[in-house]
Amino acid sequence: MPNRQRRRLLLPAVTLTALGLATTQALAAPVDPPRPHQARHLADIGAKHAAKIKDAGGRTFGANADAPGEDDGDEAENSAEGTAQYTEARTAPGVVAPGAYGAAWAQLRSMPHTGGDWDHVTDRPYNSDDPRYRDVNSNSSGGSGYVTGRITGIAADRDGYVYAGGANGGVFRSRTGGGQWQSISDRLPSLSTGTLDLDASGRLWYATGESNTGATSYVGTGVYVLADPQHGEFQPGMRVGGAELESTIIHALRFGGGKVWAATGRGVWSHSTATLSGPWTLEFAPNPEYLPGGSKAADPAAPYKNIANDIAIDPQDPNRVVLAVGWRGGDAYNGFYSKAADGSWQRVGELGDLPADAANVGNVTFAASADGSRYYAIDQSPLLTATDPDSGLKGIYVSKSGSPFGPWTLIADKDKLKDSGSALQDEGYQPGIQSWYNQFLQVDPADPEHVYAGLEEVVETKNGGASWTVPGPYWNFGFSCWSIDPAKQTGDCSQTTHSDQHAVAVGSYRGRPTVYVGNDGGIYRRPVNGAADASGHATDWTSLADGTMDTLQYYSVGVGKDPADRSGRGVVVSGGLQDNGESILRARDRVMGSNFGGDGADTLVDPANGCHIAEEYVYLDVWVTQNCAVNDGSWQSDPSRASSYEVAPPDHETSAARFIAPLTTDPKDVDTWVAGGRHVWVQHRGWAIRSGDEWTSAYDLGAGHVATAVATVDGTVYAGWCGPCNNQGFSRGIAVGRSDGTGWHQLALPVDGTLPNRYVSSFAVDENDAQHVLVAFNGFSRTWTEGPGAGVGHLFETRDGGGSWTDISANLPDVPATSVRILPNGGLALGTDLAAFYRAPGDTDWRVLGRNLPTTAVQQLRTGPDGRLYAATFGRGIWSFDLRRLGHGRHDELAD
Repeated sequence: MPNRQRRRLLLPAVTLTALGLATTQALAAPVDPPRPHQARHLADIGAKHAAKIKDAGGRTFGANADAPGEDDGDEAENSAEGTAQYTEARTAPGVVAPGAYGAAWAQLRSMPHTGGDWDHVTDRPYNSDDPRYRDVNSNSSGGSGYVTGRITGIAADRDGYVYAGGANGGVFRSRTGGGQWQSISDRLPSLSTGTLDLDASGRLWYATGESNTGATSYVGTGVYVLADPQHGEFQPGMRVGGAELESTIIHALRFGGGKVWAATGRGVWSHSTATLSGPWTLEFAPNPEYLPGGSKAADPAAPYKNIANDIAIDPQDPNRVVLAVGWRGGDAYNGFYSKAADGSWQRVGELGDLPADAANVGNVTFAASADGSRYYAIDQSPLLTATDPDSGLKGIYVSKSGSPFGPWTLIADKDKLKDSGSALQDEGYQPGIQSWYNQFLQVDPADPEHVYAGLEEVVETKNGGASWTVPGPYWNFGFSCWSIDPAKQTGDCSQTTHSDQHAVAVGSYRGRPTVYVGNDGGIYRRPVNGAADASGHATDWTSLADGTMDTLQYYSVGVGKDPADRSGRGVVVSGGLQDNGESILRARDRVMGSNFGGDGADTLVDPANGCHIAEEYVYLDVWVTQNCAVNDGSWQSDPSRASSYEVAPPDHETSAARFIAPLTTDPKDVDTWVAGGRHVWVQHRGWAIRSGDEWTSAYDLGAGHVATAVATVDGTVYAGWCGPCNNQGFSRGIAVGRSDGTGWHQLALPVDGTLPNRYVSSFAVDENDAQHVLVAFNGFSRTWTEGPGAGVGHLFETRDGGGSWTDISANLPDVPATSVRILPNGGLALGTDLAAFYRAPGDTDWRVLGRNLPTTAVQQLRTGPDGRLYAATFGRGIWSFDLRRLGHGRHDELAD
């Protein structure tokens, strides 16, 4: 997650939630002068959480952990919360059946396109340490360097070819040991990466469906095989088997005995590696009644009842297999399983130090040495995640017999790693605190005692676990070598990797063995036997985010004129990112910078002055700047020189808001802002606001209700809300009123009425008539959503302020809708999880808007002062479309 995360708190729930939430991030010992805000903020939050979890009584651990979203009122900033809410928006009130995305994609392919191409805006390097932006709320100087979005799969060969999979960005290939990337999977229906693997014959296996959420946020469409990865590209016809692995997630692929094994969110499956046709075989599902078609498939807990994390195959006998199965938040089925003599799968009872009880088997990763002499494992404990304020890591283990059946020996726990050079020293955030989310293991092919492990940081042992170092510390804040001074960059500290590790591979670059690591900031490399300083921190990491691989995950985009551009035509493009802060691209920039840290959520940019920016960190923690947040770090010695100000509405203090909460301006008065939490908040000072006290509550949506979308024109405000927001008792509504607090009322939205009982994702209000409104709904229709009252349709229109509604979805694919805009010519633009669509004025049918836009989620559409439409995608950066290509007629602007 971020370029360094301000975001991670954890709720001290009385009972363990199925999220397996982690606690807050804390840092190494304070230094003088003070660190940037998010570093201090996380340390404070970590200490508070540690105190709360120690004081919490009555905590229980059991098999009936709640599904994500069933948290108590003390919610916290946490990556699990963010992914859970992203899931809720697409699945509530039920769960998604297999085939949903595949069917939508098939319909998309048959639709006509408008004329015009999309232009890639963020196709350049993104420097998280940009020395121009070292204000109080920036992560710059932390040491991550050039970053891109989350990488969840890596494969590398001996010829300098590297393959990297973005969380929702697809597969990229480099022929140069990393860099000069080329996308090779854009023709597939899913760009969500579970894992990447090269088999013994050199084929590249791409498992879709990112596994980090443990739910259905980034479900895929199965497994694909590319026979010639050095030259070819993935095609839909390369899918292995049928639709068995659609609409699920894939944690790992393992090869042995002529089969490929897949650990998925719906159990463990296998398929022949010689014959790729024919269906996958379900090897083991601990609770088959919860699978699609089962008697409990519609149960809200179904997505969490058959989660498999990894497979270990005995190198001496491929028929001896150990399955690591279990939900990271804890369930009765959690454990290790092997096949008995009668062919049934049974629990493995004793493995030595590696625990086998349900309470202590959570997210697990295996890795075998190339010579078959060693097996290694990382184990996250649901019990520790629930009860230990500092870490959920049970340990790292080795089987010196080379067999996955052990006996296993503990070789590292959180204390051993903490004392090995870790940056994570404070209460509330120590090594393994996010081991439910961060795991990788890689054994040096040339040395079975040399192992790289990934948690929040990259750790390494060269003697089989007797001792460890931390070549990739979380960040450089807190170390004595750190400096915020731009002239010193990161002081004497060497560059580190971004935090939150997910993928690893060893290949060869220029004849030299090289390790590649993937994390929330992209992909980095160093020699397998690299150099390090006296603290064990590597001195030779190279970021491979050269701008040719854009997997940035944007929640939002904002555009305004660049005040420094003399031509008057240049713009500033800003956007809020998952775990990579806020990016800023000015008119003459060749490299993007990061002017706000943490998770960037919604963003507001003044169309008349693009250096007037409001960035929302999660839960409505809004910050504002009027100089693009340009700062050289001098605020440390003179606080009056800070150029960013925290102006969060009061709901932020109580976390009474969505993780990504809605924020907007009135297009006719950009100084009027509306923000949504439990309350609808309004302020009229625009970018001159300096305090959260300047917001006023226009309306209380009600206990347990939180805003999901807000829009306003001429003082009329529309607010969509949910509560509960997950599939257990899901409820939604729309409230309408005035920004001065008068005239508020709830619209009548019966569950089985015209509007579907799904998540309200976006409004568009006609600037010439505030009674004319469009509302978009996330999720799938009842065809694919197994839940009560899911309804049909994705876009609805009212011309009487919500008294009556008309479904205008027409020929739109049945896919979650995220953002709707009324364009200057009167046409409509709609962003969805697969594409952007356009409906011309006077028409009823939709066309795909333009060409070139990758198949990934369009999170937000915004028009800029330059006459272009901007799309923030959650996995492939920001793109723009010249609206002049659409003209003002009904048909003359369109081309098939």
